[in-house]
Amino acid sequence: MRDLPNRRSATMSEEATVESGRSFLVGNKKDLIEAKRISVTLGDRVVVVIHHQGVFYAMDQHCYHAGGSLLNGDIEEINNKLCIVCPKHKYKISLEEGEGIYNASNPKDKDQPPCWMSKGIKQRVHKVTEVDGNVYVTLSVTPGWIESDYYQTEKGRAELKRVKDSEKNKSASS
Repeated sequence: MRDLPNRRSATMSEEATVESGRSFLVGNKKDLIEAKRISVTLGDRVVVVIHHQGVFYAMDQHCYHAGGSLLNGDIEEINNKLCIVCPKHKYKISLEEGEGIYNASNPKDKDQPPCWMSKGIKQRVHKVTEVDGNVYVTLSVTPGWIESDYYQTEKGRAELKRVKDSEKNKSASS
């Protein structure tokens, strides 16, 4: 078994449970490379698996900020870190660590240029491994709360459904 470069595990809510330490087959390496990204439900979590520049990454699919789907987010290099940009509100999340990244400025010092800063770990990331041409994701099981855990809970899923239904009703009435 060979670990792929997505090495860091974040922490997890007691409400958002997983099957402890279990690896899930998510697909054939060749097919996943071709697809570039997929959305999968592993146990009770919805996860996005991304292949970018020869590396696989996996993280909770819904952005920690407001539940936007990261499936179609652009990938940008920010401050020497590959980040996914949430299409909904443009929040930036490092692929490897799940760290929230923002461009900070000092309103009291207009001459000081903005600089990229970390909000800390906001998005739960999961371990990706390859065995005999197949790709597996092992869900993060470290205890604790990460903000993206909210959208893996019953309450968070209900909120996502309300938003989706509301958007569907708006487009149907247009």
